[in-house]
Amino acid sequence: MATKELMNDAKHRMSKSVENFIHELTKIRTGRATPTLLDTVKVDYYGQSVPLNQAASVSVPEPRLMVVQPWEKNMLAEIERSIMKADLGLNPSNDGTIIRIPIPQLSEERRKDLVKLVHKFAEEAKIAIRNVRRDINDHLKKMEKNHEISEDQLSNNLDRVQEITDEHIKKIDEILSGKEQEVMEV
Repeated sequence: MATKELMNDAKHRMSKSVENFIHELTKIRTGRATPTLLDTVKVDYYGQSVPLNQAASVSVPEPRLMVVQPWEKNMLAEIERSIMKADLGLNPSNDGTIIRIPIPQLSEERRKDLVKLVHKFAEEAKIAIRNVRRDINDHLKKMEKNHEISEDQLSNNLDRVQEITDEHIKKIDEILSGKEQEVMEV
């Protein structure tokens, strides 16, 4: 494998770690309503388990309220049941046409717990990135040992891998601080 391909592989795998971190953060509920809170909810739609957004539209008319509008009225009870089963700490109420989901305010203690969880996810993502770095560096060292690349090329490539690693870790830190502020916001 050429060094250019290794660098592209490193970037791709590290970017996947960042994407996974972002995906994990969408599951963390802040005090603000956002349609992504319901992304994990699956609804039984005519015998098929489908994501909620394929059976209804989700809107956020106010910062602490979500509204779910089913595309078919007969799905109202099923959607409400699915939201309750998802164990998101939400209490939906339906008025016969739409489902309203008030978002309760988080306590200070709960906010601190969520920040700890966010930091844990960030650390896991950083570890994944460092594992990719170690894997690529080992590959480069084997290439140098097998005389496929020179010592100078090895040194330059190891520096480049470190730069790629630093870029991705910096991205994670930026996302982490943004999410931390969002969670601590009252």
